[in-house]
Amino acid sequence: MPKKYGVKEKDLVVNHIVDLVLAGELRTGDRINRDAIAGALGVSRLPVQQAIDQLEQQGMLASVYHRGVFVSRFDEAVVREQHELHGTLNAIPSARAAASPTPRVLAELDAALRELRGHKAPAGFHDAAIEFRRIIVEEYAGPPLQAAISASRVFMPRGFWTSYVNEHEEFLPSFEAEAAAIRQRDPEAARVACMDRAELQAQVVLAELTRRGVLSELRSG
Repeated sequence: MPKKYGVKEKDLVVNHIVDLVLAGELRTGDRINRDAIAGALGVSRLPVQQAIDQLEQQGMLASVYHRGVFVSRFDEAVVREQHELHGTLNAIPSARAAASPTPRVLAELDAALRELRGHKAPAGFHDAAIEFRRIIVEEYAGPPLQAAISASRVFMPRGFWTSYVNEHEEFLPSFEAEAAAIRQRDPEAARVACMDRAELQAQVVLAELTRRGVLSELRSG
């Protein structure tokens, strides 16, 4: 696989491992082959180890002493939990923004919202969504919370969402609701918008993983 210039090698490896899990090529309990990953991506073992360290911290991988590194439990409950965590963490700065919005932030969110409305294609919408969140997180979250939010995106790779054709239609309302809550100084409504979006993201991911055969059929009800 050719290298993607402008992307850190460690991040390239992280994305590769996550993609393997989401594709079902790596499953719960499978051992991580460092040499195979390094060879597939054309990188040294150092970024592979750095990626493994990161994914261990994020709970996706687990080391077993003298045995190696393995894929942690990956099932419907884990996917739901990860998205719930992501929604909860994002709700914190969003509620802070609603409690104390500044004219500059409101203007930037209005501009970001116009971008979201205008991008019907998945890639453009996804990038606009990231910009919308960046405005809030950078202004209202300190470094520890920013790091936690970033880590919670482990099951939300760009490649997955830029191929999801319904993202604009299904997710724009939650951004509209969050922006409205911030403008109306309603922290609870801002929290709810973040949590509702995370729940919808989980449903989309679970449906796709089920379609791919990565997860067994979802329980009815």
